[in-house]
Amino acid sequence: MLIVMHHSATPADVQGVCDVITALGFEPRPMPGEQRTAIGVVGNDGPIDRARFHGLPGVLDAIPVSAPYKQVSLEWQAERTVITLGNGVQIGGEALVVMGGPCSVESEEQIMAAAAYVARAGGTLLRGGAFKPRTSPYAFQGLGEAGLKLMAEARRRYGLAIITEALDPQGAELVAEYADVIQIGARNMQNYTLLKTVGRLGRPVMLKRGMAATIKEWLLAAEYVLDAGNPDVMLCERGIRSFDDATRNVMDVGAIALAKTLTHLPVIADPSHATGRRELVTPVGLSAIAAGADGLIVETHPEPTKALSDGAQALLPDQFAGLMSKVEGIAGTLGRPLARLG
Repeated sequence: MLIVMHHSATPADVQGVCDVITALGFEPRPMPGEQRTAIGVVGNDGPIDRARFHGLPGVLDAIPVSAPYKQVSLEWQAERTVITLGNGVQIGGEALVVMGGPCSVESEEQIMAAAAYVARAGGTLLRGGAFKPRTSPYAFQGLGEAGLKLMAEARRRYGLAIITEALDPQGAELVAEYADVIQIGARNMQNYTLLKTVGRLGRPVMLKRGMAATIKEWLLAAEYVLDAGNPDVMLCERGIRSFDDATRNVMDVGAIALAKTLTHLPVIADPSHATGRRELVTPVGLSAIAAGADGLIVETHPEPTKALSDGAQALLPDQFAGLMSKVEGIAGTLGRPLARLG
């Protein structure tokens, strides 16, 4: 439930409503706005009698929130969430954001080369895995903290914010020391202990949709992060598993458009993992932008044939530059600018 206060409501009125919510055994979440304050009620599994709040001083209305995911719902917050990073880039605003980089951080030469051309082409975030969850235990697992240090140095040299994945609660704390955005991968979307941890770390979070997750499950996973105290969450559609193996996954473009009608959180698309084929990354990425995505996260490698992971889906440097040009073109058609480094 969402309690909407009159614009003339006093702090004492707001506190009075919070006291009633607490007395009912629930948790109040005041949300001051420019014109009025709203108070969210969390902790209830069923409906609450609206009459408990009608007539209280300062109360305008009590609105039931029908979605099981409350805090990520547009019913709860009508204003879009905009996440501001340390380099000034905003995610979820008018500007479209492109994140680029290799699947894995492999060496200083590799990650610096990638950062240089990503920044030159107009990207604003550098992606790269320091910890890699791989299907095979014998595959390259990442450089660990050494990879995080290389990412941080790339940020210092080129001004790109950095996004990298955390695999477990202990690793998340380490990632938070270096990264601007903590990525939660598809395999960990419902790792609730990890979600609660990143909700307490004070870093923006990108939550990738699980390989077979429903929209409801995806948004409820995001709810865990917000409920732990972190409002800076972005969703990422990265393709879902299908019966057809022609592509790595199936990009659910409809999920992007649907999510924008259900939640105030930014939505990012990952056409690299969705397709698994570099020749498909650009057209699928553009379709995601047309569907309403707030940006893309794509894999690109200076020499994909030498990549230690996912080389087949990594764009060549000139292909990444071409993608940026086309994204800017479609962004203009949609009336949205392309985010740039200051």
